[in-house]
Formats: sequence, C-alpha cells, structure tokens
Amino acid sequence: MDLLFDAKRVKSEIVAWIAEYFENNAPPETKAVIGISGGKDSSVVAALCVEAIGRERVIGVLMPQGRQDDIDVSHMLCQKLKIEKIELNIGEAAEALYTQAKTAGYEPNTIAIFNTPARMRMAALYMVSAIVGGRVANTSNFSEDYVGYATKFGDSAGDFSPLSDLTVTEVKAIGREIGLASIFVDKTPLDGLCGRTDEENLGFTYDVLDRYIRVGICEDERIKEKIEDLHKANRHKFIPMAAYRRY
Repeated sequence: MDLLFDAKRVKSEIVAWIAEYFENNAPPETKAVIGISGGKDSSVVAALCVEAIGRERVIGVLMPQGRQDDIDVSHMLCQKLKIEKIELNIGEAAEALYTQAKTAGYEPNTIAIFNTPARMRMAALYMVSAIVGGRVANTSNFSEDYVGYATKFGDSAGDFSPLSDLTVTEVKAIGREIGLASIFVDKTPLDGLCGRTDEENLGFTYDVLDRYIRVGICEDERIKEKIEDLHKANRHKFIPMAAYRRY
C-alpha cells in the first residue's frame, strides 16, 4: 500500500483535473453523465464532479437489470448530492437479446451473459449523453483494471476517467476526504449478476491486490501468480485497437 498517499491533495488535483477537462473538451454547461451503482467508484466520481463543475451539471443514471435489491443506495446517493437522476432498467432489453440469439441457434454462454449488460449500460449512458449533450464518466479504478475486472466497451469505456490511477484503497480514502458516508464508501461491491461479491469472483481481496500493486508484496505465491495471470490475460482491454496502417 502507498503509505504516502495524500487523499486531500489528490482529491483537490482530481477536482481541478475534471474542471479543466470540461473547460477544454466541452461547450459551456456540458453535463457529466454518470452511471450510479451505489458503490464507491460511482459515488466518488459523482461527488468529485459535483465539486468540480456543480451539481446542476451532473446527471446520475441508474441502470438496474430487472430487480436490484440495493437500488435504494443509488437513489440515496443522488439525493445526498442533490443531482438530477434517471432510471433506465436494462433487464428486458438484455433478455430480448438472449432470446433472439437462442432463436438463431446461439446459446448465450457465461461470458456473453456477464458482459452484455455492461455494454448495454454503456449504450444507455451514451444515449443519455447524446440527449443532453454530455460527457460520460468512466468510473473504473486501477485495481480492477490491473486484473481486467471490467468489460471491454462496457464499464471500461467513457469520455473521462477520474479514478483510473487509484487503487480501491485510495478511492475509499478520497471518498472519506470528500465527505461521503460509509454506506457509499464501504459498501461491499457486488457484480450485479450472480449475487457474488467482486472479491469472491476474483478469489482474493482488494487489500491483497492493492498491496501487491503498490509495493509488490504478496506472501501467497498462488494468489500472486493468479493476479499476474489475470493482468497478462486482460491487457488487451486497455490498449488501443489494433489497426492496419498502409504507410
């Protein structure tokens, strides 16, 4: 873990960076469009955007897939920050795609079932962004990106990314620094699909991952090997698209 991490300084730098991004890359009064899950990342990004460009320029988009038991936390976050919100349920749309695939003779496998909703959520965010003339916030963090715990062209997409250089531990520190309640900062992250936590899916904790990322220490060789295997296998998600060049 980075024991020298200065949450106050980094928070201020990110707020200034967001403000500069909108000043240089968008017309005046352009809005930040943020997918709100109720978890730490989207909560922190929303709070940072409110401080950077004002709550009247931030829109929270809630995107449950059918029934979402913790959707109330997303509503609470929008109410706490006093930002505009819209709820778009992607459940029926996802099921319609699966049904059409089956009709065509293609049975959706686990990869398709896990990644399709994330891509549909990003499509929904860009739809809202197109309607209001906004910019879509990417809410991924460095810990998730390092092991590829993200969907290509899904939650790995966006127009600006405030947290992509911060580990989960550091994101939580920023959340506390900006004054978010524990329910938004420390809420156990779920994948939103099978009811398992992120850490259960990964097979190790974010504390272990963050320590390995920042100081290179992981006493469990099996976990260390798994982290590196995931990192190598998922690098393709975060490099520019391969493109043939004539010259």
